Amino acid sequence: MKHLFIILSILLLSSFIISCDKKEETLYQWETSSGYEWKTIGDKNNNPQYKGEVKREYIIFGDYIREGVGSLTYSDGDKYEGKWKDGQKHGQGTYTWSNGNKYVGEFKDGKKHGQGTFTWSNGRKYEGEFKNGTQNGLGSLTYPDGSKYVGEYKDGKLNGQGTFTLSDGRKYVGEYKDGIPNGQGTHTFGKGDFEGDKYEGEYKDGKPNGQGTYTSSNGEKYEGEWKDEKPWNGTYYDKDGNIKGKFVNGKEIHQ
Repeated sequence: MKHLFIILSILLLSSFIISCDKKEETLYQWETSSGYEWKTIGDKNNNPQYKGEVKREYIIFGDYIREGVGSLTYSDGDKYEGKWKDGQKHGQGTYTWSNGNKYVGEFKDGKKHGQGTFTWSNGRKYEGEFKNGTQNGLGSLTYPDGSKYVGEYKDGKLNGQGTFTLSDGRKYVGEYKDGIPNGQGTHTFGKGDFEGDKYEGEYKDGKPNGQGTYTSSNGEKYEGEWKDEKPWNGTYYDKDGNIKGKFVNGKEIHQ
């Protein structure tokens, strides 16, 4: 059969956990403008860090917390611009890292939460849902070379149903667990020796395992059990549907 029993190549599907949220730095307060609504708050060396709206928390001690709209620049060069509530990033905002990474979207209680877009300095981009600081829910991840994943995330990893399309035309459509194919899926091969070939069936730990069908572009087909991406117990057919042979415990038996 035309390259039917050559080991299947596996899509190397990477996910990227976005967990760059950081604890708030201690702020030392110096009032440099009149009134109680707009202030500049600096660090212990009186270097301005926060500019924006605040509210008075303790009248006796005169402490203020960030509330409303304002920008905070961290000592390492990171910067947040957007809404605040009770001293935490909360609502729509933009967080820019000193290394060029950038997040634009919703925050809740200081963490990325809701709809947002995270762009890496190398051009990689995630657009979708966040929960508790990482990707959770539906989202898309686009690579600089045009490869793209669209589907479900859980705790920053590919989990659930999704589609991963590579720049060479390879495509996997199916279930993921912890970032790799697990469950039912379909892998269509792209450019190269296996162009047009297709595997449909069960995956475990990123490899065909269980029941599945491999169809070559010339019409030949194998149906049956797979073990670690190899035909194990099943039957293979020619392009006209005639039985050509079988596999028994991984050994090929010709008809």
